Amino acid sequence: MNPHKISLTAKLQLFVNDDDIRALKDTMHAYTKACNFLSDYVFRSMDMDKRHIHDLYYYQIKEDFGMKAQMAESAIKTVLARYKSILSNHHEWTRVKFQAYEYDLVYNRDYSFLADGRLSVNTLNKRIKLSYHTEGLEHYFDGSWKFGTAKLVNKHGRMFLHVSVTCSKSEPYHIGCTNIVGIDRGLRFAAVTYDSKGETVFYSGAKMKQKRAHFKRIRSSLQRKRTPSSRRRLKAIGHRENRWMQDTNHCIAKALVNSQPENTLFVLEDLSGIRSATEQVCIKHRWYTVSWPYADLAEKITYKARLHDCAVVIVDPAYTSQTCPVCGYVDKNNRDKQTHTFKCIRCGYQSNDDRIAAMNLFAKGNEYLEELEVSILSFTG
Repeated sequence: MNPHKISLTAKLQLFVNDDDIRALKDTMHAYTKACNFLSDYVFRSMDMDKRHIHDLYYYQIKEDFGMKAQMAESAIKTVLARYKSILSNHHEWTRVKFQAYEYDLVYNRDYSFLADGRLSVNTLNKRIKLSYHTEGLEHYFDGSWKFGTAKLVNKHGRMFLHVSVTCSKSEPYHIGCTNIVGIDRGLRFAAVTYDSKGETVFYSGAKMKQKRAHFKRIRSSLQRKRTPSSRRRLKAIGHRENRWMQDTNHCIAKALVNSQPENTLFVLEDLSGIRSATEQVCIKHRWYTVSWPYADLAEKITYKARLHDCAVVIVDPAYTSQTCPVCGYVDKNNRDKQTHTFKCIRCGYQSNDDRIAAMNLFAKGNEYLEELEVSILSFTG
């Protein structure tokens, strides 16, 4: 099996007293000011040479902002990474502004985990030792995960350390899968599954739709005001909605994967071309369909499946909602989109249309494994 690296972010809440908060905030403030200072230079000069910037400003930012050697190096790397991101994404060249007080830390230099279960963090004046919350995160400390660069974040007066963690998992052989699960993603139901036991599970999307409609009403009200405070509020609302959607997809993916045993093959449909179709719906519902987070859910299912020693395959979605899973007859009249029902006009089999899609994806998973087994046998023979 080929090793496959999985990278995640572990978010540790830190337990701090008033002195700790003061030391951390002073460090974050100095780090942010140093990043903005370097950002001004990079924006004006378009100089992306790390060595040249180091020679020009390394000692100056240490002196002007009271930073230690590793902090100065991290500030240079952080600024250049943000500008490289602009270039790689082909965005317009614009000045990067560091507004939130954050601080990037290098593992075993700026931060480290001590044998007594505490965290050692470098600040402007000295290293401080902090306790941290680990409930639900214990598996990251079992020795199978490697720690990388971390980010110190201040949210609503609470301190968090966002740690990049990486582990190597063997890519499971699809041929060894003993259970198949077809997964249909949608708007009415975020996901519908059909497995080898013939069981169907519906993950409702109603709460998701209601919540997003609530955010939409707030945004519409703020957009009409057109004031600086309303624009700031709009930005905050956007971040809040995104965090809520991310958390919802995490919960759905976790429940879906954990409900199945190891060596399961999850079958997802390829929705890469769905955006053009969703843009053709009526304007009233377009706001919801064009922002459908189907790709984010698929990404979360994929990495959680690999952590659970399961495999994922992407298949062609053509006619999955129009094909009868019993007799195989394909006709668009089999499906009634208004009532979300499916009734085969040949054999009369009927069910929920999303369940039908999950059943057909399950069948495609079976076909995939059979074809894979035949190709392996013919190759070895």
